[in-house]
Amino acid sequence: MSSTKPRREHRFRGVTLPTSAHPAIRRVKRKDVHPSIHGNKLWKSSCLLIDYLHQNPPAHANAIIDVGCGWGISGIWCAKTLGSQVTSMDADSNVFPYLNTVAELNGVSTTPLVSRFEELSCEQLSRFDMLIAADICFWDELADPVSKLVDRAVEAGVKKILIADPERAPFFVMANRCVERHCAEIIDWQTKRTRIKAQGALMLIENA
Repeated sequence: MSSTKPRREHRFRGVTLPTSAHPAIRRVKRKDVHPSIHGNKLWKSSCLLIDYLHQNPPAHANAIIDVGCGWGISGIWCAKTLGSQVTSMDADSNVFPYLNTVAELNGVSTTPLVSRFEELSCEQLSRFDMLIAADICFWDELADPVSKLVDRAVEAGVKKILIADPERAPFFVMANRCVERHCAEIIDWQTKRTRIKAQGALMLIENA
């Protein structure tokens, strides 16, 4: 009786997405590094974000902050495809060994930043052209700090803000606030003509 080996990696829009079975990821796990805030794998909403940017290349992408980055594939795609200088931010320092491994597999690097959403100041945010995020409204209590982060990003002059989600209720609480305050657009999105199937919603603010 033959057994099917678990898939080690996927390819999506020009980047390599390792699975938990990838030897490089398994090496990090053997070092007893365990993310604690859902940063334990690559989430499909990152593919929504990448797919949107692939089809709608941003005019301003020199400096990007990927908030709640987890393994950081969205920012890694921006670094590899757009040539962006990317700051990868997460509250959990344990995600960064995984992020660095994924970045190395893709031949790029990003700048790590350990921070919570509410700790990012207008001054810090003013250094970036674009703010991206995926799957950051997974708890009800996250809708408020994320919407306030968006408020500060708009005030700081960040030119584009793009947040992807599989359509959880807290995401829509946050996104609808942004519609009222900043004329945000909520876009239904799904990947097409690719092996990775993902669907959900994007919250987009054009602040240029």
